[in-house]
Amino acid sequence: MSALTLRSVRPYGGEPVDVVVRDGLIVAIAPAGSAPDESEVLDLDGRFVGPGLWDAHVHFTQWVISSRRVDVGGTGSPEEVVDVVRRAMAAGAPRTDGVLVGYGYRDGLWSTPTSLRALDEAFPDDPVMLVSGDLHAGWMNSRGAERFGLHPDAGGVVSEADWIGSLQRFQKAASIPLEAYEQVAQAAARRGVVGIVDYENVPNFREWPERVSAGVRALRVDASVWPDRLEEALAAGLRTGDPLDADGLVTMGRLKVVVDGSLNTRTALCWDPYPGADPHAEHGCGVRSVPVDELRRLLVRAKEGGILPAVHAIGDRANTEVIEVFEELGMPGIIEHAQLVRDADFPRFRRAGLIASVQPEHAMDDRDIADLHWAGRTARAFAFGSLHRSGAALRLGSDAPVAPLDPWHAIASATARSRGDREAWHPEQRLPLEVALAASSRSTLAVGQPADLVVTDHDPYAADRDALRDMPVAATLLGGRFTHRAGV
Repeated sequence: MSALTLRSVRPYGGEPVDVVVRDGLIVAIAPAGSAPDESEVLDLDGRFVGPGLWDAHVHFTQWVISSRRVDVGGTGSPEEVVDVVRRAMAAGAPRTDGVLVGYGYRDGLWSTPTSLRALDEAFPDDPVMLVSGDLHAGWMNSRGAERFGLHPDAGGVVSEADWIGSLQRFQKAASIPLEAYEQVAQAAARRGVVGIVDYENVPNFREWPERVSAGVRALRVDASVWPDRLEEALAAGLRTGDPLDADGLVTMGRLKVVVDGSLNTRTALCWDPYPGADPHAEHGCGVRSVPVDELRRLLVRAKEGGILPAVHAIGDRANTEVIEVFEELGMPGIIEHAQLVRDADFPRFRRAGLIASVQPEHAMDDRDIADLHWAGRTARAFAFGSLHRSGAALRLGSDAPVAPLDPWHAIASATARSRGDREAWHPEQRLPLEVALAASSRSTLAVGQPADLVVTDHDPYAADRDALRDMPVAATLLGGRFTHRAGV
């Protein structure tokens, strides 16, 4: 492969340099104009360069399919949702296997709860299925439930384990074309993204190599496995870090275990009850989706075969219990979300060698829900600053489609703790910009590092909150080849 010189490009906050790329690696960094003209030269005219960005938590198929669903986000009541769905039906919105599927409702602040009756009365003849904004619940009418063999409660809701497993059936019914995956991957590249960690509950270790072989080549992918496919992965001899395709774009990822629910669905497992809930009721403090003994068994089984763990824990009790299991087993891992953490548990992340994989946009989306359902505890909610100060390693992600697959959004929210016209929420939990940038990448701008790079028109260190969020990306390189190029 011939070399490429990025001439007169400035590392974030630095002076102009030439960056020479060959065979997928950075082979030289020299003062601007001093690199020999032995290669193709691209003059970047003082633009800025940094390591390519990663999104450390994505449900990629759900993100792809979300654009094909009716958007019921931003609704404030069941009546508003019904109105949106009714208008969509009148406009001939596409259906999935005959079912109108919507996405994005968040009922954590609604004064009127969801109900089966409301959807049945509004749509007596049309199957309707609405996916919650956090992916942890579905609200449906009777015809929608019948179509997918689900059994909703009086609210028309199916949540957690019974619901999460059903999402796979919706995906199969949607028959998503390969071109849709390619378009979404390219859209990510346009935002400087070079890699994702895909936690979709599908056979990622088989599906992603097939996509890459068919031409979806804009991203690196860590392909996770869920417990129901763990034995298949182990039988195939797959270990975390193994390349799964000839070009090394897809890597075997981690075992994903979901031990509790979510804040918006009021199923995150907490030490204290949710407002109005009976503390002695079965789910008054949230849901334990996987018992501690089963979590321990899964982690040991995965470790025996060389597959490392990533465990979803949102509530503070869930985080405590997961940390205890990691400590007991003496194994490192990732805790996904870590949204509510007891003060005594922050330093345990570092001592146990745990990575906190967090999603800063969730703090902005859910700040009011947290103030209501975690009242008196929000000083330690979405506590990115506390995690960082305690020495925990951090990774930033989106949880797309729960938030957009755009690391600049995560970086802006992590460093500002505000969005729109609102003041910062618990500003003591802000992250320094250099920490947020490092937590959004897997490489550095140094000789010998992968030539996974993002070129921006502005210097992040000179950008305010909104400029960070809307950062214009001039180019993205993956292993030294352009996956996005605009005006350079």
